[in-house]
Amino acid sequence: MMPAMHRRLLLLVASLLPAAATAQPGVDRPQPRLREEPLVIVTRDGTRHSFRVEMAVRPEDQMIGMMFRREMADDEGMLFDWGSPRESAMWMRNTLIPLDMVFIAADGRIHRIHERAVPLSLATIESNGPVRATLELKGGIAERLNLRVGDRVLHRSFGTAP
Repeated sequence: MMPAMHRRLLLLVASLLPAAATAQPGVDRPQPRLREEPLVIVTRDGTRHSFRVEMAVRPEDQMIGMMFRREMADDEGMLFDWGSPRESAMWMRNTLIPLDMVFIAADGRIHRIHERAVPLSLATIESNGPVRATLELKGGIAERLNLRVGDRVLHRSFGTAP
């Protein structure tokens, strides 16, 4: 191949790479909505709070999560079901809205709550112990609903139906 032709081909390929790299959810846009299921949080005084949660079960869905979403309703969430208890570490890369992260033990009890995670932060938010799932809610909902460690989460992942 002639040197000038080779350079043009390299320039063409290089110009296409950024478009290819951004043509996928999580890089510059949200993923399509995931399958939804009902979830209920029962506080220590017996109050029931109902949510519709998107199920992030596949690793590729979990990697993208709430990235690039611009809004979340008060009764919506995303449940990251890890399949079995493990340490959970989350971050807010490419996440545009503040979130509350609720870490849930295998028995369905809330293990830890991290309120109002900062949008776009790369800081790691850890469960501080093994959990079966992590629930992301709209930032400020945990405080507004007075959710606390020890409250029960009803969902099929924990062997309970809402």
